[in-house]
Amino acid sequence: MTPDPTALHPVAAHPRMVFLKPLVTSPKIVVGDYTYYDDPDDPTGFEQRNVLYHYGPEQLVIGRFCAIAAGTRFLMAGGDHPVVGPSTFPFTLFGGEWAERTLDVVLALPSRGDTVVGNDVWFGHRATVMPGVHIGDGAIIAAGAVVTTDVAPYTIVGGNPARPIRQRFSDDDVHRLRRAAWWDWPADLITRHSRTLMTGTPAEIERTAIEYGLERTR
Repeated sequence: MTPDPTALHPVAAHPRMVFLKPLVTSPKIVVGDYTYYDDPDDPTGFEQRNVLYHYGPEQLVIGRFCAIAAGTRFLMAGGDHPVVGPSTFPFTLFGGEWAERTLDVVLALPSRGDTVVGNDVWFGHRATVMPGVHIGDGAIIAAGAVVTTDVAPYTIVGGNPARPIRQRFSDDDVHRLRRAAWWDWPADLITRHSRTLMTGTPAEIERTAIEYGLERTR
């Protein structure tokens, strides 16, 4: 039976695992079906414990079928301090006359934009994603990595700051996989081809998408 994407705990025997889409309540966090977070301490506290400094209008967008390990954190732009002058102290934060005198400085600061994660991305234990980063489909973020810049699709990155370790597939195969976009297939088709998705080749997955008329045209 295909898992229910609306179930908070998709594996009854493992309450440490949650699907994020039915969990999140913030309109500034968008998560696709089947993306899960695994944490032995407090998986349901994801919004409060793992998405930090989310004070501004920037969104956190996470695609479908992502796997997020315990301790992964997304730092949002609200944690940025002004660096246009000698002091980085956030005077505005404390209100009163400090805010009155400095609010225009804060409002003039450029935004790093939304943080966007593609589909089928795997985050290792205690990975950290900085504000405004875009992570492509099929990427792997190594345990402890600090992602400060964009990550290309199907690329493994690690370290602090995170650097590319290797691309998982050739450029042609990456194109095939992104054209197939299997994460957008109907759930029953994904179930039928789940073994191929785990052990097959990009060409096989692309052929399946073409067979069912599900391939992207660009």
